[in-house]
Amino acid sequence: MLLAAALALGGCRPGGADAKPDAVPLFFTAQTHGKLTHCGCVSGQYGGLARLRTAVDSGPLAGAIGLDLGDALEGPEDYQLLKYKQVVQAYADMRYVALNVGHREAALGVETLRKVAAVSPVPLISANLLDRATGRPVLPGWTVVKKNGRSIAFVGLVDPRGLEDTLGEGLAVEDMATCLARILPEARRQADTLVLLAFTDEATLHALARQFYEFSVVLGGKVSQPAQALQQEGQVYIYYTANESKSFGSLELVFPKKGKPTVGEHAITLLTPKYMEDDEVLKLLVAYRREAGQTTLGVDSPGRALADQVPGTHAGATYVGSQLCMMCHPGAAKAWQQSGHAHAFDTLVEKGAQADPSCISCHTVGFGTPSGYRREYGVGTLTQVGCESCHGPGSTHVTQRQNGGLVTTHFRPLGPGDCLKCHQGEFSRPFDWDKFWPQIQHGKEPKS
Repeated sequence: MLLAAALALGGCRPGGADAKPDAVPLFFTAQTHGKLTHCGCVSGQYGGLARLRTAVDSGPLAGAIGLDLGDALEGPEDYQLLKYKQVVQAYADMRYVALNVGHREAALGVETLRKVAAVSPVPLISANLLDRATGRPVLPGWTVVKKNGRSIAFVGLVDPRGLEDTLGEGLAVEDMATCLARILPEARRQADTLVLLAFTDEATLHALARQFYEFSVVLGGKVSQPAQALQQEGQVYIYYTANESKSFGSLELVFPKKGKPTVGEHAITLLTPKYMEDDEVLKLLVAYRREAGQTTLGVDSPGRALADQVPGTHAGATYVGSQLCMMCHPGAAKAWQQSGHAHAFDTLVEKGAQADPSCISCHTVGFGTPSGYRREYGVGTLTQVGCESCHGPGSTHVTQRQNGGLVTTHFRPLGPGDCLKCHQGEFSRPFDWDKFWPQIQHGKEPKS
């Protein structure tokens, strides 16, 4: 079975040959952050919805119900919303029945959120996300699914804490406990089993489970790491996952003849490279990148970058490209040409990601600044990780050198912090300055 190849962090796998006829299998994700696939900057990366589909489409999870606990959205930018459209389609293809709102979705603003929900093939839910003007819920608070003769209500909540500075325009968030006390009577009338999807931390998951014993299971997603074991508060089970789609959780709701359902087999599974990437999800990624390449986006406007400047100020220098630097720095030029930096943009072209704003900033010079790379430049000007990607705009320095006068503009020494702008997280192997720097080491040119 495919899941036999997984590295399980805790529990036993749901379903399989011993699957119970009175059981409903579930699987769930959180903090996907738009990861249709891993970025591919280095080998051996975990995660991605393309691997998730392989894991859940066959073997013991075939036919299981899918749930997302929040933060499936990469961010609020227009290109990130284009990607989200493909993410929710991937969810629909994997039998997801509910997408809970997380902090990233709650940053969209009331009108945008409604538009996104209106076209989503999977219901977006949130019981405590309100329209500030009316005090009414923006989205359905729960969705009811009938499976194996059972009716299950999946209720969504988002933690108000941490949203003080990012909550979208026109939105308000009700206290989670207050909200549950208000809605539970109606939710219980509509379903015989309640499952809570709560975008909140571990301690609050336990607090909610203790207070609202009507739920059979509480699933959480605003956590630092996946659960190491299935936990309980009385008869309420607690489980959670995170990690930008590097892991997912699964469990089996087992229904006795009387009383609340229990949790049978369960697991937190890491999506290792042993899982082949599903072709259908990869097609969704291609569709997003094609649409992004054909669409004028906010990042394409030079005026947007200028809007971030302090009024009355202007940039002291602009980007000019590595070729002008190489004329006077042949030693540095040779080191650069022999490095991966000199081919950074080429790797995007090979993957068809050259127009994807999520990738461009670490593969070009100055993307997102008034004089830096713009997508309309294509494969020409200011591509690759050039001299100015690390040292900053060089126009003043170059002009002074070309004029033959006094050169007063110099560049500060670089250190590990400059590299960590790109060499961090999944975009790099663990960064070690002492190992990385010798591969690109350069400095003052010898006097001729």
